Amino acid sequence: MEISVFNIEGKDTGKKVQLNDAIFAVEPKDHAMYLDVKRILADRRQGTAKTKERSEMSGSTRKLKKQKGTGGARSGDINSPVMVGGARCFGPRPRDYSFKLNKKVIALARKSALTYKAKDQQIIVVEDFAFDVPKTKKFVEIKNNLKISDKKSLLVLQNENKNIYLSLRNLERSEVTTANKLNTYDILNAQSLVLTEGAVEVLNTIFNK
Repeated sequence: MEISVFNIEGKDTGKKVQLNDAIFAVEPKDHAMYLDVKRILADRRQGTAKTKERSEMSGSTRKLKKQKGTGGARSGDINSPVMVGGARCFGPRPRDYSFKLNKKVIALARKSALTYKAKDQQIIVVEDFAFDVPKTKKFVEIKNNLKISDKKSLLVLQNENKNIYLSLRNLERSEVTTANKLNTYDILNAQSLVLTEGAVEVLNTIFNK
């Protein structure tokens, strides 16, 4: 699949870049994408929720009233879960939500997501560029030139660039990543995927290993 290359002014450079069919034109597997997105979101969970159970509560353990003869239900100490302000039964404890997924499934999920973007014509390839200094206004101009200012976009670079990251970190609906960190969730979450020429080469290298 061939796609035109644009510059940051939004003009067609006349160059074409070949998107590898083994990456951008595979048979999509929705279930693989579901599993990978689930894995990514699970990895992001803190898992720090915690409530106190009966043995962890501070309070008197004195029996509140006698066992029989009151006409009411039995009651133990003030920390009982049935009492107002008491402990909680089987409450959440700190845990790790992450789970393992085979590398081949993860790779298939990413290829499937990229294939959907290619089919929907939501991929834009631009010439490699860099900022000498952080400039948010400059990145806003680039989005306007590429006609994606109203879309949630993901810029994929060949290598990390601090100035580009600082230029767009305060912008809503704009994210940046590198080709080797690109994941299924970020691809599907973006309405427009902007790849630099160098990023396309890195993707070809990664998936052809």
